[in-house]
Amino acid sequence: MSEFLLLSRGQWDADKTPEEIQGAIDAFYGWFDEQAAAGVMKAGSRLGTGCRLVTRDRVLDGPFTEAKEIIGGFWFIHADSLDEAARLAAKNPCLACGLSFEIRPLEAERASAWRAANETPVAVS
Repeated sequence: MSEFLLLSRGQWDADKTPEEIQGAIDAFYGWFDEQAAAGVMKAGSRLGTGCRLVTRDRVLDGPFTEAKEIIGGFWFIHADSLDEAARLAAKNPCLACGLSFEIRPLEAERASAWRAANETPVAVS
């Protein structure tokens, strides 16, 4: 079984009432607790609104993303494949109120300059 990072993205739909949003949040926590009890998910955390971007030259205040790209929190999924993790995430009650979820496999292997990874520039032909 592999571990995947689940990133909560976006913002609540503007046309949803606070009661509808709270209903989705409450349903999420019930759903999450069931998945955690089954050993399929484990806790992560919501993210605060403050942010700093640290570069080689300076530290900048953030956040820096468009509203649709905001990451609001993260959790972990245990699944046999990325597709299985996506099927589980597709049951998240918060989807109904505008959030989306990005699922990324976690790699136990240490980074290497000789192996292509997320940080490796794509060759332009």
